[in-house]
Amino acid sequence: MGKLRDKMREDLVLRAYSPHTQDGYLRCVQQFAKYHMRSPEEMGEKEIRDFLFHLARRKVSPFTQDQYVNAIKFLYSVTLKRPEVVKDIPHPKRPKVLPVILSQDEVLSFFEKIRSVKYKAIVATAYAAGLRISEVCALRITDVDSKRMRIHIRSGKGKRDRYVMLGESLLALLREYFKTARPKGEYLFPGRKPGTHLSTAAVSLVVGRINKKSGLSKKATMHTFRHCFATHLMEAGTDIRILQVLLGHSSIKTTLHYTHITDRLVGKLASPLDMIQPSS
Repeated sequence: MGKLRDKMREDLVLRAYSPHTQDGYLRCVQQFAKYHMRSPEEMGEKEIRDFLFHLARRKVSPFTQDQYVNAIKFLYSVTLKRPEVVKDIPHPKRPKVLPVILSQDEVLSFFEKIRSVKYKAIVATAYAAGLRISEVCALRITDVDSKRMRIHIRSGKGKRDRYVMLGESLLALLREYFKTARPKGEYLFPGRKPGTHLSTAAVSLVVGRINKKSGLSKKATMHTFRHCFATHLMEAGTDIRILQVLLGHSSIKTTLHYTHITDRLVGKLASPLDMIQPSS
């Protein structure tokens, strides 16, 4: 499906899908074609349903199944211009799983296990500013504005720019990293090849190793620190609308999902029964 793959890639680029999403969608479609050993152009709704049933039978996670559905729907609706084929293809029901949240002490404990000032700066940036891993990796040196104490996030999810706060502690750590590493080029965290930034895969691998050495019972990833940013600010009384802007969410519903009701907030709530009991 060489020509079809190229056409789909063009359609994804023209619609400003991120490189990560482009690669993911193309992998999904390739697996779909490989399963049936036929070009998607020769297939229809029955083959799509058979493939999705195959994924469900293999107990592929609902999140991964949903990505396959999105990719196949894009292929038939946009690239092949056959939207009628996928109009009745359902999305799997995704379970509502609460994200892993570290306490502030656990975050501090994690930081203490990071020996590299570079990776300490990377993880700290995700936690201090609530950034996605891709946003941290893509930061340019000029994005860090120490005079106005803010960080410029360029083309975040949905191709939206935004500003987030730059705290004194993070600024001091970034200065320490910059003085030690002297990064060359435009990126704050450059990759091995000139003109590129550090890959998200490389960061995830290192953070996974640190998590194993941390002794924490919870599995912490880079996205965990974004969750912690939102939750800890919510617990401190930050307005949900402000969090929405800082996290770069287009919908307040997404922010409510990230900033779930925390144990600390639940502990502060008064039971209705206690409210009506006469004081002794």
